[in-house]
Amino acid sequence: MLCVYLTSLFLLTILAVVVQGAVVEARSRDTFAPKVFIISMFDAEGDAWHGIPEFNVLERNITIPGFSPLFPQAHCTRDGSICQLVTGEAEINAASTITALVQSPLFDLTHTYFLIAGIAGISPRLGTLGSVTFARFAVQVALQFEFDAREKPAEFPTGYVPQGSMAPDEFPQDLYGTEVFEVNEELRQIAIRTAKKATLFDDTQSQQYRVNYATNSAFGPGAAAPSVVACDTATSDVFWTGNLLAAAFENTTTLFTNGSATYCTTQQEDNATLEALMRGALAGRVDFSRIIVMRTGSDFDRPFDGQTAAANLFVGTPGFDIAIRNIRAAGVPIVTTIVSGWKARFERGVMPNNYIGDIFGSLGGTPDFGPGSIFRGKSALRKRSLRLRMSRPILAV
Repeated sequence: MLCVYLTSLFLLTILAVVVQGAVVEARSRDTFAPKVFIISMFDAEGDAWHGIPEFNVLERNITIPGFSPLFPQAHCTRDGSICQLVTGEAEINAASTITALVQSPLFDLTHTYFLIAGIAGISPRLGTLGSVTFARFAVQVALQFEFDAREKPAEFPTGYVPQGSMAPDEFPQDLYGTEVFEVNEELRQIAIRTAKKATLFDDTQSQQYRVNYATNSAFGPGAAAPSVVACDTATSDVFWTGNLLAAAFENTTTLFTNGSATYCTTQQEDNATLEALMRGALAGRVDFSRIIVMRTGSDFDRPFDGQTAAANLFVGTPGFDIAIRNIRAAGVPIVTTIVSGWKARFERGVMPNNYIGDIFGSLGGTPDFGPGSIFRGKSALRKRSLRLRMSRPILAV
């Protein structure tokens, strides 16, 4: 009898373990459907969202295959309504991490709003240390031919020439598709209005440094206090500095968007992140109209009068602390506004009043920049040549 009892107890124990394991496995297969997904690029940007009173994204930590080995987890609130990740810096890391997120079976992202929230270099013509910027356009400015400045043609103002072109002011003749992205202007305006209600941080170090820009009237915004600014962002893996390169990429931003974009911030990831999200949209996994691009100014892209470009670079990031703090200051109200207003407004989406997507028109519609849709206004259905034209005379050498 005792033997039968012990056998039964043993079997019940085994059954309990099996059931518990099945429950754990079932939980591991839970699909999260975040209302907001915050995208950070490196550890300090990610840490800005931790330990805050408004919500706790560290309640659920989910390891995602394909994420950076330095930042292998997505972090979510207990109910999964708000999540956050760190891509790793520069374009390859950003594209790889966001692709892994989009393809993960653990997430339903079809109704998710994405808040790209990081620091950036900033032009003193438009903003200052600690300023919070929201972009409509992201331009991949380094996708060009490049001469060393010591070997460029004498008549060229810069060593950068658009792909397939023969002069710096000629629109690129070869397009890769990632040169320009445009996001939802109506959603951007909601984010701007919400962020303007926040109290932005400032500090003595930043105040003292930005005084240097007051001597040049063109740099008035750079000498002012932090504010919320509507302006656009330039993507490049190269961390550039100086008046000449800043002017060159200002021109690139204008050229690639047919004059629609206003160059303002400099960073290393946004076009890569947007391309991964756009491919997710083409696959029906992401709504491209639900993206906000927010960058805060941590350093200037060019020196103040009398300062060298090298000194501007090697001084570091004088506004780093307040740029990180203002990610949270401006970002938290945006996140909480979306979550609290989910049923009333945001669940159904914010209808864009502008074109959204890439320079090809891959999602449908006709871009208001570049050569127009290569898909005749319809969504991309098949592979096409990415070369616009290359009928060039052969030059004598």
